[in-house]
Amino acid sequence: MPEPDPYQNPKEAVAPTGAGGAMDLAMSEAETLERDGTGRPRSLWSDAWHQLRRNPVFLVSALLIVFLVLIAIWPQILTSADPLRCDLSKSQQGSAPGHPFGYDTQGCDVYTRTVYGARASITVGVCATLGAALLGSLLGGLAGFFGGWWDGVLSRVADVFFGIPVVLGGLVFLSVVTSSTVWPVVGFIVLLGWPQIARIARGSVITAKEHDYVQAARALGAGSGRMLLRHVGPNAVAPVIVVATIALGTYIALEATLSFLGVGLRPPTVSWGIDISNAAPQIRNAPHMLLWPAGALSITVLAFIMLGDAVRDALDPKLR
Repeated sequence: MPEPDPYQNPKEAVAPTGAGGAMDLAMSEAETLERDGTGRPRSLWSDAWHQLRRNPVFLVSALLIVFLVLIAIWPQILTSADPLRCDLSKSQQGSAPGHPFGYDTQGCDVYTRTVYGARASITVGVCATLGAALLGSLLGGLAGFFGGWWDGVLSRVADVFFGIPVVLGGLVFLSVVTSSTVWPVVGFIVLLGWPQIARIARGSVITAKEHDYVQAARALGAGSGRMLLRHVGPNAVAPVIVVATIALGTYIALEATLSFLGVGLRPPTVSWGIDISNAAPQIRNAPHMLLWPAGALSITVLAFIMLGDAVRDALDPKLR
């Protein structure tokens, strides 16, 4: 009797086994053995990238963020005007040829200031996120890996920082700073932002260090530094990346809030928060002064939050 053709059933796949035979795999199981371009099984990161490329939310938010970063670095792409050049004779005037967003109270071009405002917000968000992620990952990772008194001290210190109201802390801390640069704001956000990252890193490291491959490395004589850098760290960093990506949008909104209250960025720095603060009293007479910087801020924060949600869905197998 002729042997049945295994290719007659499209819902099954045949894969060779180590014993030289064959085993039948359901189509859903065969899909989990998808391979990358090199013929090897996909890793966590390559599988996450495979998911992200097919997620429209990620594509839209990533393109928007790339555009915002480009205009933050090179605002001359969209405008050649000077955001600090003002004409009081045009105060609060509406849209005009070459000035589609109108003028603010000082007679400055709202369009130009909206474009240049991306630089300060993106700089604060990126620098604060990197600082909080690095500091929080380092302290939280060490606490989770070694435990003991170090873990207890870090947890209590983190609780103290969690108890500080963010806006009230900003009013107290930044009110004594006279610098008009972005760095005091970045430092304050890092100071209050690292405990959240530290808790995430601590929990992720505690989970990762209990895996069999870490125990095997320990049994083979691997030192603590090697296990932390080569085995535990790379497998515990995914939750930190997700939280940091979402926090970036929150930090941009926090900078705008502090600038609105007058303790964040200060003139002559161009910031969306400063422009919103200046436009708020004139919202009835000249709503265009508030509409454009507030809209740019909202879109930027939304883009980073959407990116964080897409990254979370790609890195967490339970959400697929």
